[in-house]
Amino acid sequence: MHTKRDTMSDKRQAPGQGSYDIIIVGGAIMGAATAFFLSDDADFDGRVLVVERDPTYATSSTMLSTSCIRQQFSTALNVEISQFGADFIKNLRTHMGGDDRVPELSIRSFGYMYLAGDAAFADDLRASAAVQQAAGAATRIMTPEEIAAAYPFYNVDDILLGSINTVDEGYFDSVAVFEWCRRLSRERGVEYIENEVVAMTLNAAQSKVESVTLASGEVIACGKVLNASGPRAARTAGMAGITLPVEPRKRFSWIFSAERPLDRDLPLTIDPSGLHVRENGGGTYQAGGHFGEDPAVEPDDFDMDFSLWENHVWPLLAHRIPQFEAIRVTSEWAGQYAMNTLDHNAILGAHDRVENFHFLNGFSGHGLQQAPAMGRGTAEFLVHGAYRSIDLSPFDYARITEGRPLVEKAII
Repeated sequence: MHTKRDTMSDKRQAPGQGSYDIIIVGGAIMGAATAFFLSDDADFDGRVLVVERDPTYATSSTMLSTSCIRQQFSTALNVEISQFGADFIKNLRTHMGGDDRVPELSIRSFGYMYLAGDAAFADDLRASAAVQQAAGAATRIMTPEEIAAAYPFYNVDDILLGSINTVDEGYFDSVAVFEWCRRLSRERGVEYIENEVVAMTLNAAQSKVESVTLASGEVIACGKVLNASGPRAARTAGMAGITLPVEPRKRFSWIFSAERPLDRDLPLTIDPSGLHVRENGGGTYQAGGHFGEDPAVEPDDFDMDFSLWENHVWPLLAHRIPQFEAIRVTSEWAGQYAMNTLDHNAILGAHDRVENFHFLNGFSGHGLQQAPAMGRGTAEFLVHGAYRSIDLSPFDYARITEGRPLVEKAII
């Protein structure tokens, strides 16, 4: 067993220029995806700086995620976003200009299986399935009998129904997507440095960020600033005097091996208890979740609660899949969600007062799979002042100040 911890080094890099058109705060999947699409826009020839405090990304949400994609959301816009994400993954080389170095990827579509243990959640799943099907997703509702026939390892005695989609839902190589967004954007001129933005200076009218200050002391002028700092998003926004309802929330993960592996792929199963578990390959599986209270934590808190496995996770696994009575943990760690406490959806666009401060925040656990569409849309907005592909304007920051939530119910 081991716990993954923050491995940020003390090494700092100075930027190559004293001024940039766009400074991206955070170089994980959201920052890298935006940088890639900026570098891919023929109408943009400005200078871009990506500031990343830990280029090992060891404790980033990108690296500690379940690395899966789904279309089972309760809002049609999120379904559309994931559909582009699936296309981007499956046609990565084409989206990256046909570069022969870019790998051909696929999605291991074992699907997500949402299990309803009460009537209210069963109604939610039916309603969400209708939204997904209208958007072209292959979601289907299954009775307990149908679930047992297709997946006989489940205990469905306390289940009312399930919702599953086995088309473009499942595992993908998220590290490859991230690394190639980062690599190609760098080759095209985007500058990445190991450093940290620690302060921002606004103009006299408090309507624009004029410069950012780095941990190494440099003061860098900027045209626009993009907040892509994951669970640290509220801290970054606070440097510009902006309040952002995004909190770091701890999530725990376990890899385990089974004495008797299942005879078919295990969908990413969302149990009524809140536990989720999926196929990992080679007789191993990945489980995750949180239990009890869900307080905000410090963004550098990755301490593992080692009692959770014995007290919660193992009993829940053995109840839902009796074949998992005999299992052994091989790895465990704590990661973080960047939780939007207003409505569990992304926050995009520009601030209403600090006009050159832009958001790419609050993904609440589904950011990795949404990065292609969100990176593309954010690049479009930064360069053209409008979305040219998917209309992402419902996620605009304005709804935060207006207290107008766009609620996403399908949060894992």
